[in-house]
Parts: sequence; structure tokens; C-alpha cells
Amino acid sequence: MGHSNENNSPVISISAREASLRRKVRRQLRSLGFRKSADGALEVDGDDKNLVRRLHAPQRLERLSANADFLSGRAPKLLQYFASGREVEPAAIQPELERVHAGSWQADLFRLAALTWSVPVSNGFGRRLRYIVWDAHNDKLLGLIAIGDPVFNLSVRDTLIGWNAEDRRERLVNVMDAYVLGALPPYNTLLGGKMVACMVRSRQIFNDFTRTYGNTTGIISGKVKKARLLAVTTSSSMGRSSVYNRLRLDGVRYFAPIGYTRGWGHFHISDDLFVEFRDYLRSIGHRYADQHRFGQGPNWRLRTTRAALKALGFRDELLRHGIRREVYVCNLASNATTILRTGKGRPDLSSLLTVQQVADLALERWVVPRAQRRPDYRVWKSDDVLRLLGNAVSIPPVQAASC
Repeated sequence: MGHSNENNSPVISISAREASLRRKVRRQLRSLGFRKSADGALEVDGDDKNLVRRLHAPQRLERLSANADFLSGRAPKLLQYFASGREVEPAAIQPELERVHAGSWQADLFRLAALTWSVPVSNGFGRRLRYIVWDAHNDKLLGLIAIGDPVFNLSVRDTLIGWNAEDRRERLVNVMDAYVLGALPPYNTLLGGKMVACMVRSRQIFNDFTRTYGNTTGIISGKVKKARLLAVTTSSSMGRSSVYNRLRLDGVRYFAPIGYTRGWGHFHISDDLFVEFRDYLRSIGHRYADQHRFGQGPNWRLRTTRAALKALGFRDELLRHGIRREVYVCNLASNATTILRTGKGRPDLSSLLTVQQVADLALERWVVPRAQRRPDYRVWKSDDVLRLLGNAVSIPPVQAASC
């Protein structure tokens, strides 16, 4: 039974609140098509890309709704930077990387472009380097790159390198994760995603990392570490990736598959439900409710969700959604694995190219041949990007404006 506080507002008892939250969890999972398997894990019919998009659709709608004011206010001015197909000349594409800094109009453009992804992307955490990839030939947006601190526990990465727990604590500082990586229309239909992915392995990004994070103190360890960007991991939200597989230029492998994640996570827990989880944990005095500063442990949202589910009487298996991602690694130094495993050696950067050199190889290998085979990229119109933002957001007609 509930009771009233001094302001005569009804207060729901903890037990009633727990029962309500349990029902909400079950309803949400059923609405996504999940059911429990014999071992208590979740299962859902299908394993193709359309299934992944469907499962992420509620999360994406939440993200778009949360950004409605931003989209209405900034999109009309920023859409001028998206290319139409007829503005793209494949053989003349001139990719350039521009570092994105918080509070800039470029940060708004990055945010807008990332919202067009069919699977919501992370905001990253800890150390971050973000880039807009421009086509300098027409001053249009070609793609996005964002690398940030990697997840602490990633078994396929640690097995590949040969790390034990102490090795990982000491040398994970030399690894980053590409959490946003791809091309925007119409460049994506020209295999521009492959070109953008290859730019991760460039001297510009290696040097930017060194200047920004080369002499920093580890938040968790408290030690000064001379960090060097030796490797970048990424994962495909759609399972096996057609972008990262067989990603070679001039005999150099840019990304290599190293295995799959185990299908654990929290994407199937909505933002609204997560807010309720935090409020519930706060009411029972659980420290995870507000422990979300970097350095307070890996993957705070996952730990917080697990703690709430456990307190509500659910098993950990409710976080085993079974949607596995293929994981890839890009070694910027050819001897990266050895240095990461042993902590000894000087990075061999002899095969590391500039952005322009990478782009020249990628244009010849993928982009120009694709344009000749598939000229339909030319029908894309810049305002078609509005369709990628769905119907959850109302945006006024585009007006010519400067930023």
C-alpha cells in the first residue's frame, strides 16, 4: 500500500515500485520480440541486418526525440553541408580530416550526421578524438571518425594480444576504439565507408593522439604513461561487416577480424527505463545510481543495469541478448601486437601513410570503379537526409544560411 508524505503526495512503497518495474522490463522485452531460452538467456527470431535495425529502432526513436530541439534549431543551417549525388565527382574527391572540438559548429554537424545512423552510436567516454571527413573538392561532408577509450573487458582482443589482467591494466592505454566510423550518403554507396575506415590508420590520427594523450596520467592507475596509439578496435553493429572485411590497400591490412562479442549488453533497455533503474537504485542507497565518472569502473551503464535487474530479482542472463558483433583490429604499427603483449619495443610506423596517400589508394581501388559500375549514386539529393532522421522529428524547410 502507498502512503502520503507531508505534502499529501502519494508515495509508492518499494515493493510496489519493484513490481511495477518488473512488469515494465517484461513488457519492453516482449515488445522487442524477445523470449527466454531454456538457460534463461534471451532469444529472438532472425539474425539478419533487418532484425538488428528493428531491435534498435525504439532506442533510435528515443535518441531522435531527445534531440528534437537540436534538430529543429540546427538542422536547417547544417544540411547545406550534405552532398547531392550530382555534386560528387568520384575521381576528384579530396578527403581531408578536420578535428572536431566541443562547442564548435563542426561539433553540431558531427552530432547531426551521427543521428542519421540506423543503429544509434555511442557518445564515447574518456579520451576522445573526433573528426569530420570533408570532400575538399566540393566542401561537402564525406564521413565521420570518432575514437575513444576501449571497453576494459574484450576477450577476443585480449586473447589475440596475449594479455593477462595486469598486462591489460598497464598497456590498454595504447589502444583506442572507433565508436563512430563511416561515410555519409551518397559517398557510402561509392564504398566511401572503406576509405574512411582506412583513414584511421594514418599519420594524422597517430600524431594527434600523441600530441593530445602522449603524456597523460592514467585516471585509474594514477601513473604517468607515455601512450602511443598502437591499435584501434571497432565492431560491426550488423554482425559480419562488408566494410571491414578484406580491407587491404597496397598489400597492407587496415582492419582484420578477430572474433565476435558474446552478445551481452544493454541496448534493449530503453533510456526511459534506465532512468527509472537509476532512481530505484538511488532509493535503496546503491552507489551505482550516480557513479558514472570515468575511472570509477568499466561500463557504468552496464553495471548499473545489472545491479538494478539483480535488485529486482532478475538473473544476469537478461543482459545476454544474443546479438553478437564482429570485432576488428587495426594495427597502426606493424609490430603493435608484440609491443602490446610485452611492453617493449619501438613502433614500426614505416607503412603508415598520410590521409591523402590512403585516400588516393582507396579511390583507385574502390570508389572510382564503384562509380562506374553504379552511377545511381547521382540520384541522391542532399535533403534526402531528412528521411534518415525518421518521422519522430519535425524540421522546418531548409533555408540557406551560414554557420
